[in-house]
Amino acid sequence: MIFDNLVTRARNNIAKRRHYNRLVAEIENLSSRDLADLRADRSEMLYQIQKQIYG
Repeated sequence: MIFDNLVTRARNNIAKRRHYNRLVAEIENLSSRDLADLRADRSEMLYQIQKQIYG
């Protein structure tokens, strides 16, 4: 029981980290022009995805 919970939490954390890393990579690959077209700020986007994924 304890081991199963530990494994489940580890898998969930790994999945969250993969999702976070994928989103960060996408944001980092946006050019300044893309960000201007979106009227977005890179640092704010990174902050928001961290907040969304990790709470």
